[in-house]
Amino acid sequence: MLNIKPLLFLLGLLLSMMAGFMCLPLIFALYYGEETAGAFMVSALLTGTVASICMRSGKHQDLTLNIRDMFLLTSLTWLIVSLFAAMPFTLYHGINYTDAFFETMSGVTTTGSTVLSGLDKMDHSILMWRSLLQWLGGIGFIVMAVAILPFLNVGGMKLFRTESSDWGDKAVPRTRSMAKDLFLVYLLLTVMCGVAYHFAGMQWFDAINHAMTTLSTGGYSTSDKSMSNFSDSAQWVGTLFMAAGGLPLLLFMQCLQRRSMKVWGDQQVKGYLVFLIIVSVTLGVWMWLTRDIAFADAIRLTSFNVVSVVTTTGYGLTDYGTWGGFAFISFLFLMLVGGCSGSTAGGIKIFRFQIALSVMKEQVKQQFHPNAVTRHRYNGRIVTDDIVRSIVTFSLLLTGVIVLLSLILVLTGLDPVTSLSGAITAVANVGPGLGPEIGPAGNFAGLPDLAKWSLAIGMLLGRLEILTVAVLFHPGFWKY
Repeated sequence: MLNIKPLLFLLGLLLSMMAGFMCLPLIFALYYGEETAGAFMVSALLTGTVASICMRSGKHQDLTLNIRDMFLLTSLTWLIVSLFAAMPFTLYHGINYTDAFFETMSGVTTTGSTVLSGLDKMDHSILMWRSLLQWLGGIGFIVMAVAILPFLNVGGMKLFRTESSDWGDKAVPRTRSMAKDLFLVYLLLTVMCGVAYHFAGMQWFDAINHAMTTLSTGGYSTSDKSMSNFSDSAQWVGTLFMAAGGLPLLLFMQCLQRRSMKVWGDQQVKGYLVFLIIVSVTLGVWMWLTRDIAFADAIRLTSFNVVSVVTTTGYGLTDYGTWGGFAFISFLFLMLVGGCSGSTAGGIKIFRFQIALSVMKEQVKQQFHPNAVTRHRYNGRIVTDDIVRSIVTFSLLLTGVIVLLSLILVLTGLDPVTSLSGAITAVANVGPGLGPEIGPAGNFAGLPDLAKWSLAIGMLLGRLEILTVAVLFHPGFWKY
């Protein structure tokens, strides 16, 4: 049986925190004398009122949650927060609720797809709210990926279970402590990124906003030109910190705790960094040889765009869709890759590719050594059959969702390239797609409302690793 009261209380607690965060852009609106002050004030009051009702209704001495409660809470958190966080947008000049919800869901899932234009002249408070949504969504997903998804055995994440992922009585204080430490590391990296951006030529407001959306691998910018509006140095800073955003935050936390941080000893991290370097250099050399462009510029452009897409940040620098067929197909597949588990990045994740490759190699080996008995290991841990099954299930569901979403988008009147790349970029939480309409040089404003709602659902499914939401549709989930 579902524990309704604890769920209501926790959702109310989250909404009360969201109401509090709405005060930050409200301060910016009041400071700059912007009309959006009223929108944020009303939104904060309404959100706070609903939060108070939920907390009063759900007040209960026992806040113990079972596994079904955790599945439902995880899915409801992103959905309900998005429904309320969209209010400042819809109360803003001329933004309907469909666009507001799309922008918000894209923000909290750190996807980065946008329906807004005229960012260079937009109110500071709205720009800050977009960035803040991505920053909060980033740290929220990290905590979920480290403490909740391994416990739920979603998509092979059990492989990264820590002592704080057991959700027993003794594990709860450890989980809280870990969440606090992760938040502090996340905040420190954001500050470092902001300072680096400022010294690379950005104004402080732009630097702060881009720091929040870089570490969260979200990709919202304060300019319609995205990162092409800033210096080459700022673009290199972005490349570095986007790559950092794709790394497991636990590694940085262990470093600050003065433990041994064996980066190259971590199989996932090594594979991730080597992959980024090889793909960036390969595309850079190809671009240098086939385009009239200096080698240094070719490496800068390809490195930035490759890291942006692989980490699912989605910043725009140049429209790589116009680089030719080789680059077009390369970036289409790069959208699916993703960063490391325990990072803010979306996508399939590097560890799943590595495990799949290992299983494939052993399967080939068994064709000529049928009696051989092998045990798969990853980072020193045994890869059990249930982890492999979970990864296979996740991969099949991911493919199925992309195919279904692509078909829905085609039925709304979109062309095949826009439909396929739009589905991939939503489910992988990348941001821009391919083609003139939703590519790096465009946005999603011109899409039909049905397409926007469908893509928003795709973003939610991708951010929650699909299985977390899919289990809610199984009849057995609601029987007892």
